Formats: sequence, structure tokens, C-alpha cells
Amino acid sequence: MNTVATLPVSEATALLHNLRRRWLTRRALILLLPTVAALLGLGIAAAYWPTLRWVAVCGIVLLVGWLTWQLVRLSQTDVSAVTRFLDRRYPELEDSTGLLLLPPAELSLLAGFQQQRVAERLQALQTTANTPLLPVAFQRPVILAAALLLAAASLWWLRPAPGNSQAAAPALQLHFEEAPTSPGKLAPARVLTTRIRVAPPAYTRKVVYAAAQPSFQCPQGSRVRWKVQVSRAADTPPVLELGSRRIVMRSAPDQPTVFTAELPVQASVLYRIRFAGRPSDDYAIEVQADQAPVLRVVTPKAYTLVEFGRPPQVAVEVAARDDYGLARARLVATVAQGQGEAVKFKEVVTDLSSGLRGQPTQATLRHQLRLPNLGLTYGDEVYFYVQAWDNQQRMTRTDTYLVQWEDTTVQESTLDVSMGVKSAPAYFRSQRQIIIDTEKLLAEQPRLSAATLLERSNAIGFDQKILRMRYGKFLGEESEGNIGATAHAPTAEPEEEEPGLGSVVAEDHAPQDKPAAAATEEHHDQDGHDHGHAPANPNATASENRTAELMEPYMHRHDDSETADFLEPAVKAKLQAVLSQMWDAELHLRTGRPKEALPYEYRALRLLKQVQQQTRAYVKKAGFTPPPMPEATIRLTGDLAGAGAPRYQQPQAASPLPQPTVRAALRVLGQLRLGQPAGPAAAGALDQAGGELARAALQQPGRYLVALRTLRETSAALRAQRPLPTAALPVIERALTDLLPAATPAPQRLPGANRLARRYFQQLSQ
Repeated sequence: MNTVATLPVSEATALLHNLRRRWLTRRALILLLPTVAALLGLGIAAAYWPTLRWVAVCGIVLLVGWLTWQLVRLSQTDVSAVTRFLDRRYPELEDSTGLLLLPPAELSLLAGFQQQRVAERLQALQTTANTPLLPVAFQRPVILAAALLLAAASLWWLRPAPGNSQAAAPALQLHFEEAPTSPGKLAPARVLTTRIRVAPPAYTRKVVYAAAQPSFQCPQGSRVRWKVQVSRAADTPPVLELGSRRIVMRSAPDQPTVFTAELPVQASVLYRIRFAGRPSDDYAIEVQADQAPVLRVVTPKAYTLVEFGRPPQVAVEVAARDDYGLARARLVATVAQGQGEAVKFKEVVTDLSSGLRGQPTQATLRHQLRLPNLGLTYGDEVYFYVQAWDNQQRMTRTDTYLVQWEDTTVQESTLDVSMGVKSAPAYFRSQRQIIIDTEKLLAEQPRLSAATLLERSNAIGFDQKILRMRYGKFLGEESEGNIGATAHAPTAEPEEEEPGLGSVVAEDHAPQDKPAAAATEEHHDQDGHDHGHAPANPNATASENRTAELMEPYMHRHDDSETADFLEPAVKAKLQAVLSQMWDAELHLRTGRPKEALPYEYRALRLLKQVQQQTRAYVKKAGFTPPPMPEATIRLTGDLAGAGAPRYQQPQAASPLPQPTVRAALRVLGQLRLGQPAGPAAAGALDQAGGELARAALQQPGRYLVALRTLRETSAALRAQRPLPTAALPVIERALTDLLPAATPAPQRLPGANRLARRYFQQLSQ
């Protein structure tokens, strides 16, 4: 038996105080870990993100106050709270840990024994436990602190660059025309510096930045702010000429030499600043429009067939990208259930926005199309496409894709399998194929045994039977017992006949021992009526029989195979002959005599071709029939009146604009290049052409902007009567010439024959 040393009460009390100190330290640590991480992130936001500075400062104050309050509450935890926690956690202490805080002299004998017992058990728990007696869960605080530190690192990594701050915005120098100066007079007012700040719209998620050049790019919808500092105040403030708009700049408060203007920009435009009567050069603002998302379906293909035995699910993977960010996406599936007129459609929409958290610019959308969950079964189809929206709600969608679940329904044939032959194929063999098989069997007959010959001949006879049953349906035959039989089935093998058309009628095979039937057939041929005759009723009276005979030609009996069709009598007679020949061919094939069956097969084929030609209908075309040409009066007369061929005019493109202002400016430049004096309207002509050149510079600023600036300088020099920069004239001419439409090639006369040759041919024609 293990013996535990007796522990004094004073040492047990010291152990409780030690447990309290360590427990409070661990609890304070789980409070400090996430709080310090959050304070670090708020400090980075306040230091590097000016727009979030006040929010971050308020968050820091609130967080510090909350931490102080929690630490004060924690410090007020006494030893009695520790004893209560130990009693709840360890039942072996028997809710008596609080006795260790009382002096032993004040306890009764029983309470003293219990105090000593609790002290021993507390020491035993301390020595045997692998974990602290008062554990604290560090897992959740550590995870929260790590997440907050990661967020703080992201804020520091994505902090705005120092160059994007308003104080560090670069001062741009815009080029202005030189103003004439006079000695002894005050220098004219001029623009010293220009600063341009661009505030992109919210959908771009970009910070405010400063333009590094006078010509710059910005997203569509950005607010552009011009800040101009002048040397001294003038009579009029600076004016911002933005395309056709003129915006008067406002002076900044307490800064009489600083002027600002701010407005949104929706399209590419040229701008310049006019101050003290002198304009600057033209500069371009290139607006970048927001593009719709781009979707590319990686899997599946345009058509997917889910075969039997495969899992009824299809993986859908779509690669999506956008210039500023994807907001949401969805998959729209249309389920088609049933076939024919009983088909039903149902639309199922699945949200795919779970993969677009944070509005990424590129993402891969994945989804599993589980066909049973959509309500599909074998033979059903589902059509689906994917839609995506960016953060400006521009939408795009993919093409429609088809997924089909293979139908497992099998159509079984009800052929007679009692003959011991193989099942017929899914198609009917034609009469020509039966003839080819018979001739092939005859060619191989010397090498075949009797049993093999009979088996193959029987198989061909079976094909002949199927074809005979097929054609028998056209004559109204419904029971297999009389399929292919004529008025009377042959009772004996017919005599060998020569192939021809005279022996193909059904009456050639009628037996000679039935005169009544022969008489009936003879009457059938004589009356020319296609309907059969009903047998006389032996119980009817003579008058009733005579009445039935009178009504017989006018009755159409649907229970008779001879009348249950809508064929003409001649066509029906040939079809009956075809069935008779097929019957005889089948008889010889079933009995293993393919050579004797071949003539009947050929006769059946010839009769079938005749039936096909006879049942064809000729429809005359209803097109235009020109009247006959009277050759006797028109031929070789050379009269071409009314013989004009139709002319097909091809659609011509819209004629380009004549550009009169550009042509007028080119004429002025030509005069200046030749040194001729320019008239008073020369500068106006150049200014009008400058408008056309400015519109072209919006589309291609790198190509026309320099020429536009040179044209402005030339126009100003003409007005001020200063010397013209001769090197600039070719630049303007090339740019204006590019604006003109391409010249239409003029028709040229082909070189004809010389005079002597023309004279020679004229003499020949006389």
C-alpha cells in the first residue's frame, strides 16, 4: 500500500496561492494575445491608411479600455474562487478545499481530520497530474491572434505608397505659349505648377493617386482634381478647357494664387488650361472602361453523354476573370424530363459565389451536377450555362452545354423464334440482298456439308419471310397464317417456269381441283372490282341471297385482306404477285434448294421495281417558262431591245466625309511652305482643322497629339505675326493627310490599237 507523507496545512495554503497566481497569469495571457494583435493591426491602419485613421484610433481606445477592465476584474479573483473551481473539477476533494484556508486551531476534531485528508489528496493530484490543476484553453485565443496578425500583415503589405499621398503629389509643368515681355514692366502672370489627383471609383478598389504626367490614364468614372498654382493673380482665373466644356477654376481658401477644379471623367478627352489669355498645349486623358467578366468553360464538353453504369454526375469547372473583381456567379440548369409532347422543363439555379469571396480578379468556379438531385432519370437531359457579374454589375454568360443521361430502354422484337434460327437483325434485308446471299451460297455449295447448306439456306428463307411479312402489311394482312398467301395457297410444288412476267400472277398457282374458286377468280377478273365475295349463307333464304349478291359490289369489307387497303387494283395485283413469288422462294429456301429459289427471287425483285415506278407521282415544276423566240424574225438581226441582262448592284459602303476643313488647312500649309503670304483667315482655317485633329488624337494620342500641339503653335504664330517654324509644317501636313479618305482610283483608258491596225479592221468589216 502506498503511503503519502503528511502535509502541513501551511504548505497546503501556500500551494493554493501558487495555483492562483499561475492560473491568473495564464488567463491574462489569453486576453493579451488577441488584444495585442488587434492593436497592432489598428496601429498599422492608423499610420498608413489615412482614410481609416479615425476609425482605427477609436478602435484602439475602445480596445485598450476593454483590456483594462478585463485585467482589473481578473486581479480581483481571490483564493476562495480557486478552491471552488478545484472542488467542481476534482470530486475526490469532496468539496472540502476551502478548509485549507482556515486555521487548524479553529476546527473541530472531525474537521481537522478532513483538512489533513484534503491536503494529502491535493498533494497527490499535484504530483500525479500531467497537466496543470487549473487548465486554461489556449487553442482558440492563439488561432484568433494568428488571424489578427495575418490581417495586420496584409494591411502593412497593401499600404499606399508614399508617392500616392497628397503632400508627395508631383508638380507637373504644362507647356504654355511664351508671352512677350517688355523691359521695365511687370512680368505677365503665368502658371507655376500643376498637380493632378485621380480618385478612382469604388468598384475599382484602388486608392487615390497622383498623375505622373500631364497625359494620363484613369478608370471610367474617376474624379480628377486639378490644382494650379500661379505666379500672381490675374484679371480672370484659370479656365480648364475639357473637350467642349469650359470650367472656371475656383481659388482655394486663404490661398489667392492656388486654383482648383474637380469633375468626373466618363470618356477619353483632351484638355488644356488657359490663363492670362495664353492656352497650354493639349493633353490627353485616356479613360479605361470597365470590361465585362470573361468566362471559359474548362469541363465538360459542349455535349456530354452519361453512359449506363457511370456515376450520374458531371463536374463543371469554369475559369473566370475580370479587370477589377468578380462579385457573384451562378449556374442556370434547365432540366428536360420526358419525350415528345409529354416533355416537361424545369429551371434550377445554383449559386457559385462561395468561390468569389473578397471579389478576386481571377477565380475557378467548380460545381458537381448530380443528375438524380436535379430530378433526372434515364433518357432525360439538362442544359446549363454559367453567368457571372463583376462589382459594377456587368454580366456575361457562357454558351449552353448539354448533358444527357443515356436511355436504357431496349425495344425487343416479337419475331417467331420457334424455328430454331438466330434472331433477326434490327433491319429488314432487301430483296437484292437476299439474292446476293443466295448466289453466294450457291458459289460455296460444293465446299459445304448438307447440314451447313440447309442451315444457311434456312436462314436466308427466314430473311425472305420477314421481307414478305413486311410487304404483306400493305395488303392489309394482319395474321401470320395468311401473310403472303394469295387467294389459295399452293398445295403442291409448282412446275419450273421460265423467268418472266407472264407467270407472276397469283392465279397461275391456283389448284385445278377447286372449280368454285376458279370460278370466283374468273368473276373477279371479269368484274374488275377489287373486293372479294362473301360466302353464301346456307341458312339464308333465296331472296336474302339475291339481295346480298346485289349489294356485294358496293360493300367494302375491312375484315378481308383483299379489301383492307387503299391501293389501286393494278398495284395491288402486282404486290400479290410479289408475295406469291416470295412465298415460292421461301419454300425452296426452307427445304434446302437455293438454286430453285433463285428464279422466284429475281421475279419478285423485278415486280417490286415495277411497283416502285408505277407508284411514283410526277409533279411538274411551277417555275418561269419563257415564251418561244421567233427565230425567223429576230435571229441575226442584231436587235437587242428588251434583251438586257439583270444587274446585281453590290451594297456600297457609305462614302467618307469630304473633310472640307482639313483640305482648307492643307491649302494654307501649302501656301506657307511655298513662302506665300497667308491671308487673315489662315489661322481660323488651322483652328477648324485642329478640331478634327483633336478628335483623332482621342483615339490615337501618340500619333496625333504632337501634330496637334504644333498646329496650335503655328496658329498662334500666325495671329501674332511671328516667324513660323518651318520644320513643323511637314508634321502638320502628314497628320492632316492621314485624316483624308483614301482617293478612289480613277479609271484609265487601255491603250488601243494603232491607227494602221484600226484602218485595216475597218476595211475588213466593209
